[in-house]
Amino acid sequence: MIGNNNFLVPLGKTGLMVTPVGLGCWQFSKRNNMAGKFWPSLEDDLIEKVVSLSLEGGINWFDTAEIYGNGASEKALAKALMAAGKKPGEVVIATKWWPMFRFASNIKRTIKERIRLLEPYPIDLYQVHQPWGFSGEKAEMKAMAELYDRKLIKSIGVSNFSARTMKSAHSSLKNKGIPLASNQVLYNLLDRRMESNGVIEQARILGITIIAYSPLAQGLVTGKFHDNPGLLKNIGFRKYRSQFSSEGLKKSWPVVKLVNELAQKYEATPAQIALNWLINFHGNMVVAIPGATREIHVKENTGTMSFRLSWEDMDRLDKASAIFK
Repeated sequence: MIGNNNFLVPLGKTGLMVTPVGLGCWQFSKRNNMAGKFWPSLEDDLIEKVVSLSLEGGINWFDTAEIYGNGASEKALAKALMAAGKKPGEVVIATKWWPMFRFASNIKRTIKERIRLLEPYPIDLYQVHQPWGFSGEKAEMKAMAELYDRKLIKSIGVSNFSARTMKSAHSSLKNKGIPLASNQVLYNLLDRRMESNGVIEQARILGITIIAYSPLAQGLVTGKFHDNPGLLKNIGFRKYRSQFSSEGLKKSWPVVKLVNELAQKYEATPAQIALNWLINFHGNMVVAIPGATREIHVKENTGTMSFRLSWEDMDRLDKASAIFK
């Protein structure tokens, strides 16, 4: 048993310590830009409530990004942390630079804006959001290393990087004596491709933390869409993904069924079972960043850290979901 909500795990080899569950903050985008349109516009009072309840439940870190509303998420997060009375250094802040249609030099040009929007909180983890920049990972890591050396950021991560590009980024930083902290990737019980494409194996070898985004498969793993397919009408673009088709729902049903059975066994919610498997199955290598738009979501997120699935039950989930590797 973990035993308390203050259990911390290392973020790569950086020396930073984070809770196994953090809070993903994409939903704080205020519907600014295309990325922000994926979520309803949350009022400041609700954002502050989500952040304060996350802190009360033991969560010590928050993941945001430049592309989340052109900085709206970063600004809302900083405002909510100040409202909660958190001082700089009392929480861990992760944000991301958006590389599409940009060169690595843009990393240095835009860092002042990231710092301004997150003030007074320092950037503990700065990540390259995608591997699709004009310059490539080596040039991007060189620019990131300059920010690190100038003490503008405390650690460096990547997101959506393959095993090859992650290893290349790691090598570029290692030559400068800087560890690559993390690789943030899509990972959940219904999408385990990072286990078969070499990402987690390479991360284990190099001592890199995996940050799992979309850890609940956008709600699919909880079974709510299996129980009530009518909900699919109100989920926007997601309904066009193969996972949400009738065949996709049929394919994921055995996993969803087991998740719900274990929820009853542990007197937990299906979301907590799915998250608990993620943060425990690979030891302390994987941390998760579920979002939250309601208080109940926060309680589920934080409650995940109050228990631990048995190895037998984690193995059952592993076997049931192996089809999604």
